Amino acid sequence: MHYHLPEDILAIRDLCADIGRKHIRPVREELDRENRFPTEIMKVLADSDMFRIYIPEAYGGLGLGALALCIAAEELSRVCAGVATTYAANALGAMPILLSGSEEQKKRFLPDLADGRKLAAFALTEPDAGSDAGGIRTKAIRDGDHYILNGTKQWITNGGEAKIYTVIALTDPDRGPRGASALIVEDGTPGFSYGKKEDKMGIRASATRELIFEDCRVPAENLIGREGTGFMVAMKTLDNSRPGVAAQAVGIAQGALDEAMIYASQRRQFGQRIDSFQGIQFMLADMATQIEAARALVYCVARMIDGGAKKFEKEAAMAKVFASDTAMRVTTDAVQILGGYGYMKEYPVEKMMRDAKITQIYEGTNQIQRNVIASALIRETASREK
Repeated sequence: MHYHLPEDILAIRDLCADIGRKHIRPVREELDRENRFPTEIMKVLADSDMFRIYIPEAYGGLGLGALALCIAAEELSRVCAGVATTYAANALGAMPILLSGSEEQKKRFLPDLADGRKLAAFALTEPDAGSDAGGIRTKAIRDGDHYILNGTKQWITNGGEAKIYTVIALTDPDRGPRGASALIVEDGTPGFSYGKKEDKMGIRASATRELIFEDCRVPAENLIGREGTGFMVAMKTLDNSRPGVAAQAVGIAQGALDEAMIYASQRRQFGQRIDSFQGIQFMLADMATQIEAARALVYCVARMIDGGAKKFEKEAAMAKVFASDTAMRVTTDAVQILGGYGYMKEYPVEKMMRDAKITQIYEGTNQIQRNVIASALIRETASREK
């Protein structure tokens, strides 16, 4: 389908596809097997100005917005979702600064992120606070011109590899979620260390680690916005990042369809290619249709964001739910089409199926997203009835 993409975004798509073919595809199996962080590929992306996409021009970026970032994430995920997760998580870590940071914070931190000299990460989840983000326990108590940060963050993408972390912590524990604030914590800050690197089912090229804060002294100037606005900063960040997860899911699904189409055109059974069988044709047709529907929804939401929409929480949740469910369905069908070969690690659809699963879980489980969608629908109905 033709989505009337501008020339600069088409150029980004083509460049990401080229990087995928030349630099990612040859090593994706190795990265997955060894649970290895793609340092060399991140350098290629930095040298290609891919980290500038979502950073405004005033801070060394290209200022191309959400749609460009979604298309980059989609194209990279088409080859390897682990690499794409590493790339996209950098935007997630930068998002609180972009959305709510002071001018001084933007000038201080964003140029290094735009250059790719440093990676960022977003730290919200804790051992006892996943879907219940309001249940965080990490504390940041003011002490003069510093905050004393104590607690543990869990399952943080780019943990240990990033140099800049946006951390949500309680500055007024008695107020619960209303006492949460957002802080920028730099790698190397005394009292900040890393726990174990997780051994994940999928997206294994990305690094996922615990962050441990023990009397970590963070300068008060690193507070994003005002005290007590951290939960709002976190939710706003996730609303803006969810289309990127949805785009990642679309890319995984498209990659799986690509592999299934190639295999079906080459595999012969009962004296003919299996793509001549109606049962296989119907599966391929459904896979392609679901992918295009998901892609259209993702692009629509990204364009809403770029157009300055004030509210898009419901639509972002819809995109994330539909695209990630599609990725899981399509990759499962791709494994089925490849049969026994699809179940083997030497064929990429096995990896794609493992990678797809996380898109239904992180940055808000699909069950939570359905709650978000339903709540928005109920509010909209109530407002119309007044």
